[in-house]
Amino acid sequence: MDQHSAISSSNPVVEVTGLTRRFGGRQALSDVTLSVPPGCVYGLVGENGAGKTTLIRHLLGLLKAQQGSVRVFGMDPVQAPEKVLAEIGYLSEDRDLPDWMRVSELIRYTRAFYPGWDPVYAEELRERFGLDPLTRYRDLSRGQKAMAGLLCALAYRPRLLLLDEPSSGLDAIVRREILGAIIRTVADEGRTVIFSSHFLDEVERVGDRVAMIHNGKLVLEGTLDDVRQGHSVVIVAFDRRPERSPRIPGALVMDSDGNEWTFLCNGRRSETDAAVAQFGARVVGERTASLEDIFVARAGIRPSADKEA
Repeated sequence: MDQHSAISSSNPVVEVTGLTRRFGGRQALSDVTLSVPPGCVYGLVGENGAGKTTLIRHLLGLLKAQQGSVRVFGMDPVQAPEKVLAEIGYLSEDRDLPDWMRVSELIRYTRAFYPGWDPVYAEELRERFGLDPLTRYRDLSRGQKAMAGLLCALAYRPRLLLLDEPSSGLDAIVRREILGAIIRTVADEGRTVIFSSHFLDEVERVGDRVAMIHNGKLVLEGTLDDVRQGHSVVIVAFDRRPERSPRIPGALVMDSDGNEWTFLCNGRRSETDAAVAQFGARVVGERTASLEDIFVARAGIRPSADKEA
């Protein structure tokens, strides 16, 4: 199968089945099962230490599944590391590239590892990112280092791009450049992007599918549209404050402010309306739930900006 037909294949790019991983007494991943179709932007969200980085390390073949299986392009990344890694572009939060090299040297150094390196595309990316070829990597700003790492990950046009917290510590302009223009460009070419982020607005802006991980468990997975449309925030007004919390079908979380109660629901609206009417109340407002609303409801916490272990 040539590269074009492989890219356009309907076979999943990544298949994870029952993946479980422990580090000593800590459960890092617990029975995680997911499938990533080709040509999509797939967001991994979760609080720090939830297991996102551990999952990505399994995809790279850096960790072997203790239970379950991992397949990337139908191959086990531990058993066939050269074949799998030749198809993956990877950018980590640490961006640990040789800091003594100049940008031009870094490009030549990376090019030597990849027969499919596209020098014209590499130069286009260097100019787009505003990287001076004579500047040493250690003298680049944090944002420029991210751009240099992304250039090295993209210039051989990998079929799968793995980004682990790519926007951590970056300003809004650089974040928009990475996750707006670049990720969408890669996906529009039929290739696949998987990225982890605690910036839920980023995932909401560019993601096609999303997986929420909490304490090593997959708590929700699906297309972004289905996940958001399957949840709603409903504001209910009571004539007088209820003596106890009203039971609303499908309500995941609720909050009260006097006679008004706000519910995040994942049930059918008809059931919600019927339950509200039984309480002698009325719906006075409704909006589509944001990804952060849903994550907080499912995980019970807000994702922080600290580095994941």
